[in-house]
Amino acid sequence: MKKLCSGLLMIILSGSLLACNSNSIDNPNESANESEVDITNKSVDDFEKAISKEGSQVLDVRSMEEYQSGHIKNALLADWADRDEFMYRIQSLDKLKPVYAYCFSGARSSRAAAWLKEKGFVAYNLDGGIAAWKRENKPLVGTTQVKQVSRQEYETLIPKDKIVLVDISASWCPPCKKMEPIVDSLSKSAAVHFMLVKIDGGEQNSITQELKITAFPTFIIYRNGKEYWRKSGIVSGEELSRQLN
Repeated sequence: MKKLCSGLLMIILSGSLLACNSNSIDNPNESANESEVDITNKSVDDFEKAISKEGSQVLDVRSMEEYQSGHIKNALLADWADRDEFMYRIQSLDKLKPVYAYCFSGARSSRAAAWLKEKGFVAYNLDGGIAAWKRENKPLVGTTQVKQVSRQEYETLIPKDKIVLVDISASWCPPCKKMEPIVDSLSKSAAVHFMLVKIDGGEQNSITQELKITAFPTFIIYRNGKEYWRKSGIVSGEELSRQLN
């Protein structure tokens, strides 16, 4: 899975956690009772039509285990039952775009949608949740079994004669999505020369544990084969560029 792109060697590994940092949104446990907020429930068909439109944000508020058992395509994950995780991930949602939340039966996502609406989001809830979605035979995406990358295999991806940026992200992680264009722009820049290794931490649980990764995205820079710098969450292109030079 290697290819040269604008002088940059990119290695992408299919590969579960969190990320982001902001104080702009209050604790979800401190407010938002759905009985006090006008919740907009959408039927399965209406929900499906809505999320097919460009710019929609689909939010799965279940646990990681539930998510991995089957989820709606392109859904981001923020566990409503885990206060810290929910707050950590919800920061990267765009308030200018509608949020379509769901859980198993609609209870958790209804509370999450109420809280989001109270904070200024345009939010909707899937009436009946994934249970109703399945009854209507709507498609779900499941996690396939992938070969886990060992520590030894990982270390072969870090040549000693190159500066290496390891990007450990997950497809369901909102802050990771926010970082994608920043990393992409940096990889195309002629101002920095480095090798990019991308690992899907949502699937590569073994190596993320080995590396003690506790948040997504996490960026690690290696020089001479040794870890030189690491940071989790949203990182500016300027900071990444500075650390790579």
